[in-house]
Amino acid sequence: DIAPKIFNNSFKNKKAEPQDLFLSYDGDTILVREDKDKLWYPSFSDFEGMFPNLKDNAQFLFNIDDINYYLVDEDGLAVEGWTYVSTNRFRTEVKYWRSFAGAVGWQLNRWYVNHRFCSKCGKPTKASDKERMLYCESCGFQTYPTISPCVIVAVHNKNKLLLTKYAGRGYNRYALIAGFAEIGESLEQTVLREVKEEVGLNVKNLKFYKSQPWPFTDSLLAGFYAELDGDDTITLEENE
Repeated sequence: DIAPKIFNNSFKNKKAEPQDLFLSYDGDTILVREDKDKLWYPSFSDFEGMFPNLKDNAQFLFNIDDINYYLVDEDGLAVEGWTYVSTNRFRTEVKYWRSFAGAVGWQLNRWYVNHRFCSKCGKPTKASDKERMLYCESCGFQTYPTISPCVIVAVHNKNKLLLTKYAGRGYNRYALIAGFAEIGESLEQTVLREVKEEVGLNVKNLKFYKSQPWPFTDSLLAGFYAELDGDDTITLEENE
């Protein structure tokens, strides 16, 4: 969706240069220029005056075209003209590639933050200099970025499309039925189960559409079409 720009997630063990951009997160916020109506990310040269060593410990993330992006984990980046804004801005940015960069960086940031300690022995982890992986020097355990398989399905009944709304969430627009794959399930079984759980309907004639990364929930979305099978009486799962 960011074409003609090209996203390259190949791992590189390289130091940041002044012209490279960095992403800095504070919870669910990201550092951007406050006088821009688009997501304008900082370069290391923008902060060189007050933070000359900022690039020394920056973690390479990926590049889009010839722009390298790094992750910076440092508090107190208070420089005039820059501010932290909600990551909800990723949903409204008209330059999709800017949103994509920020969202994927946010996904990787959560992974780094959530795996600072080994889940096997509790000792601190270290970043590999050969691949995008964290490892424990104490017990040898390795962990890679979390990606969860998920389905999203367009259920149709002749010329009608089934739409839902989430309960108790900030996002209040219509949505298709979606859900995470469970242990031991195929993606097709996940479609059947999620539709049955959320709206009490049976579906048939599943047809795969395409897949899409969804960094907001560390997911890889698999899109399907499905046709109503039998009774069209909807029984809502209220907790959904």
